[in-house]
Amino acid sequence: MIVQTNRLLYGSGPSWRLAGFVFFSTICSYNFHWFLTPRSASPSRRVQWTQRHKALHFVLYLAGIAGALVYFFSLWEHWMALCFGIFVTFLYSAPKLPQPVFRKLKTIAVGKTFFLAFVWMYVTTMLPIIIAGGRWDGPAVLFSVSRFFLIYAICIVFDYRDRQADKAEGIRSLITWLSEKGITLVFIISLLLYAAGSIGLYAYQYSIFTIILLLAPGILLALLYDHSRRSDSDYFYYVVLDGLMMFSGLLMLLFGI
Repeated sequence: MIVQTNRLLYGSGPSWRLAGFVFFSTICSYNFHWFLTPRSASPSRRVQWTQRHKALHFVLYLAGIAGALVYFFSLWEHWMALCFGIFVTFLYSAPKLPQPVFRKLKTIAVGKTFFLAFVWMYVTTMLPIIIAGGRWDGPAVLFSVSRFFLIYAICIVFDYRDRQADKAEGIRSLITWLSEKGITLVFIISLLLYAAGSIGLYAYQYSIFTIILLLAPGILLALLYDHSRRSDSDYFYYVVLDGLMMFSGLLMLLFGI
């Protein structure tokens, strides 16, 4: 996704230092999140596996911290942008910490979905632009909007699946609060805003073919929406739906764009 941002906006690859920082930071944040996740009665084989391997999560969390620190200091001139990314990433997992001040974050109505979508967009879109010294021109803004709302729509599907578990943990989000029709409406609005951001790039001399590739994951997501609300397959969620976030980037690499 970082490669796609740089190639689409600047026609070149991303900073290897940023790629290293994001790689280790992802390992760190993912394992930190699952290490703190309490035991669940979920039938998901993936959830059960993570709960049996807490020690491995902790080791990988430490390894992620070590690697991220190395690349953080290699990007020291951008420390504020990196620290902001670290902060918003932490906010997503913070409600799992036992301290009351962090537990209160569970009551933020839009927190879970918004923070996760924003972190993914910031790290894979805004941060590469900042590191590259790019301008916040029309293409940068439109692509950021497009990616945020695509990820937000994907997060809605995940939150719909997890809504009962979130209610049991006291985690509030739009998806635990809205009705079925309300959830579908927010999903549709998110996809429309994503499509508007992608199509808007046509005004900046991006080809119709490039825009079609950017729209491809959203079209697939819309087609899979009804199925996603009935499925609890780990492979469907963590391979197909998660894979849609980078699908247009893979298509662009395949077609040499």
